[in-house]
Amino acid sequence: MSESLPPRGFPGSGLAKGLAVTLRTMTRRTVTAQYPDVQPELPPRTRGVIALFEENCTVCMLCARECPDWCIYIDSHKETVPAAAPGGRERSRNVLDRFAIDFSLCMYCGICIEVCPFDALFWSPEFEYAETDILELTHERDKLREWMWTVPAPPALDPAAEEPKELAAARKTADKYAAEAEAEAQAAATATAAAQATPEAPPAAPGTPPDAPEAPSAGSDKAAPGDTAPGPEGTP
Repeated sequence: MSESLPPRGFPGSGLAKGLAVTLRTMTRRTVTAQYPDVQPELPPRTRGVIALFEENCTVCMLCARECPDWCIYIDSHKETVPAAAPGGRERSRNVLDRFAIDFSLCMYCGICIEVCPFDALFWSPEFEYAETDILELTHERDKLREWMWTVPAPPALDPAAEEPKELAAARKTADKYAAEAEAEAQAAATATAAAQATPEAPPAAPGTPPDAPEAPSAGSDKAAPGDTAPGPEGTP
């Protein structure tokens, strides 16, 4: 049994449909992006270039190890940090010397940004970094740091989401310090009010002689000032 074939149109129907599309397009107004005079409106999650916030980098080398293109180059050295308290132990830390990314090899997968445990790498929407020489596409950490200031702010959190533990701990510590400062201020205000409420002796009027010293009471062993001690018997 032969299969039924779709009915064939009149000859030249495909050509007519193509010409109709062409005519509709010709009647529309052309819109040309006048780049670079007019910058394009990029989506908020544009993957333009990778920016480095080197203060957060601990030289863990995790981004360089996970990069599938091996386009991240990191150099560092160790420094000895003295003990923070007497009797403590010295410790060593890694100091970043070089952090470079070869964008001629980078395929913008974003793995290095995802695996960074200390938020040292970010996506920047900056995309105008073309060079005439491929060797100049290896950008060092100073250039990566400049792109850090073009990174957009993160989106607002969901109002119903749970507060991060880091923010909760920081808020708790800040509230503790604020309560201690308020208690100290209240104690100082109470002491000042008590000192002002204490009555002071009124000043003496001008020309008033000072109080005379009290006379010694009868039978007192101590002699008054100016008295002479009795001499031996027979002495006038």
